[in-house]
Amino acid sequence: MLVSALLTSVGINTGLCFLFFILYSVLRKQPSNYEVYIPRLVAEGKSKRRSHFNLERLLPSPGWVKKAWKLSDEELLSRSGLDAVVFMRIIIFSLRVFAFVGVIGVFILLPINCTGDQLEDIDFVNFSNNSLDVFTISNVNNGSNRLWVHFCAVYVVTIFVCFLLYYEYNYVSSKRIAYFYASKPQPHQFTILVRSIPVSVGSSVSDSVERFFREYHPSTYLCHMVVRRTNKLRNLINDTKKLYRRLIHMQADPTQQKYKRNSCFGLFGRKVDLVDHYEKKLEDLEENVRLEQSEVSLAEEEVRAAFVSFNSRYAAATAFHLRQGIDPTQWLTEEAPEPHDVYWPFFSSSFMRRWISKLVVIVACILLTILFLIPVLVVQGLTNLSQLEVLFPFLKSILTLTFVSQVVTGYLPSLILQLFLKIVPPIMEFLSSIQGYISHSAIERSACNKVLWFTIWNIFFATVFSGSVLYQVSIFLDPTNIPAKLGVSVPAQASFFIAYVVTSGWTSTSSELFRIIPFIWSLLKRPFVRDTDEEFEVPSIPYHRDIPRILFFGLLGITYFFLAPLILPFLLIYLCLAYIIFRNQFLNVYEPKYETAGKFWPIVHNSMIFSLVLMHCIAVGIFTLKKLSLASTLIFPLPVLTLLFNEYCRKRFLPIFVAYSAETLVKKDREDQNNPSMSEFLDKLVTAYQDPALLPIQFSVHSDGLNSPLLSSTEV
Repeated sequence: MLVSALLTSVGINTGLCFLFFILYSVLRKQPSNYEVYIPRLVAEGKSKRRSHFNLERLLPSPGWVKKAWKLSDEELLSRSGLDAVVFMRIIIFSLRVFAFVGVIGVFILLPINCTGDQLEDIDFVNFSNNSLDVFTISNVNNGSNRLWVHFCAVYVVTIFVCFLLYYEYNYVSSKRIAYFYASKPQPHQFTILVRSIPVSVGSSVSDSVERFFREYHPSTYLCHMVVRRTNKLRNLINDTKKLYRRLIHMQADPTQQKYKRNSCFGLFGRKVDLVDHYEKKLEDLEENVRLEQSEVSLAEEEVRAAFVSFNSRYAAATAFHLRQGIDPTQWLTEEAPEPHDVYWPFFSSSFMRRWISKLVVIVACILLTILFLIPVLVVQGLTNLSQLEVLFPFLKSILTLTFVSQVVTGYLPSLILQLFLKIVPPIMEFLSSIQGYISHSAIERSACNKVLWFTIWNIFFATVFSGSVLYQVSIFLDPTNIPAKLGVSVPAQASFFIAYVVTSGWTSTSSELFRIIPFIWSLLKRPFVRDTDEEFEVPSIPYHRDIPRILFFGLLGITYFFLAPLILPFLLIYLCLAYIIFRNQFLNVYEPKYETAGKFWPIVHNSMIFSLVLMHCIAVGIFTLKKLSLASTLIFPLPVLTLLFNEYCRKRFLPIFVAYSAETLVKKDREDQNNPSMSEFLDKLVTAYQDPALLPIQFSVHSDGLNSPLLSSTEV
């Protein structure tokens, strides 16, 4: 790729960023767009629609940047929880790493690369026609002593990143413990999930749980809630809610058709009042829901699982860690998630169905990985003009145009790859949801891992190796070792990944601010929805989409800092944009739906360790190819020391993210002994884990008898 192609990509994406910033600054002030750009403030009642005209609304202003910048960690913690703080900490950690690495890369390594002449001398007169390869380590002469500077940089950066990883792991761990101490009593702290409950003949699951825990945990057992199969009931409730929303919309809109014929596609027959028709249908659905709820409440619909609550956190932790029964396949215990975090459809699936689903997920991930190689190969074909002219000779006249060739090689490949990547996070979230997790947060963490490793494999390795197939087929015909292959193929793709950071990083982050999809959706539904007070759901941040992107850019920065230091300024710009934009989104848009108390951080740590080890493998290969065998040999201790450091961190910090210590739990329990509201809280634990599908509903005005609870307290 030429410098001109990169500059074209930078120019296009910079223009899009400024366009998104200007549009956001104007559109966010329009009352009709409040539910798109400040839904959290609208839901909290902190922002109301004003209908009077104001010229200031039509002028872009950077006031939102100042508010986002001034947001403190304490305020972010109180508003969005520890997960939001940890997410911003990922960005801050990356900024610290690449600010330090950027100084080394741009001011030390880049001049050394440029002044080499292994490939060609840099042409300062006609700068835009230079190949980006002259800025990489490939331009340094083989066997040159200057390569020792790159060698030293690998060591220095590894030490610095490990130091920061230790510091951040320690910081997040202490924040997690402090957050626990500062939290109010939560139902999941006193509760465990018990599965594979044995049931004797003539007894129910509820009776078995009551007898077992009364006998073996007599002084600490408090209550339990048996899980029931509510899949069919949940579908009925969804149908009822849809019909209710349709009825409300029809009553609120005077232009809506109120009558239709009752036969032959509404063309013949007597007229029927649609409002009355929908009201009667709604009453029938509510009656069906009530009957189904009554049937579900019977013992036949019980799942052999129950949420069991205790009178202290320490008692719940003890029950969780101890094997409850002689048979290790019975009375299995898990930590209970927050009540609103429970993924209830999981319990409606049989064991065999969940087991088959896990196999289906594995096969689906493999197939998705294989299918994704198609766009990767297409993208790599676009970066090679000579190959395009051979494959599509009719495009030869168009590709000779300078601007067209620059767009095709510099901007289009990254854009196509980014569009295909948009579908990956929702697919991975769906696959995780059928894998057998009991909470939404566990599903999202699993999806986060899947998206991360999918991105690393399909974007980094597939691009690198497919690129080497296109450019240097002979390398793969020779059975060399992996470091040697990486040493050849990774630098060859430096120009593509620089353009990828600009397109996927800058523009996608700016579009996060602009919220293109929600904005377009609001425009489409606006003519049909006139009730401005209609309830809307405040979105939550999709961590499984954004965390893998940041970590993948971190991998690119770590692996390419000594190969192609030119990538570092573009990475820093992306991280600065992400820092401001996501703080603004936490302030105005996203509302937490659950809290994991920082459990995403181990994913971050493991990803950075992998990036370091990968960088070491590439360094071994590149120094071997550059005929600096001593440097290759001296690199070998680095991955070993890095993995030993990772093992130490795993022993030192990871247990804090798995479970709280006895010291922490007992201390918190003793603090609550003087809390006068604890008795009321423990009383509410009886119904804390009741399935929302079993709660009484009432939409129609003529329904009665739906407000009584379906389960009595004696049953739970």
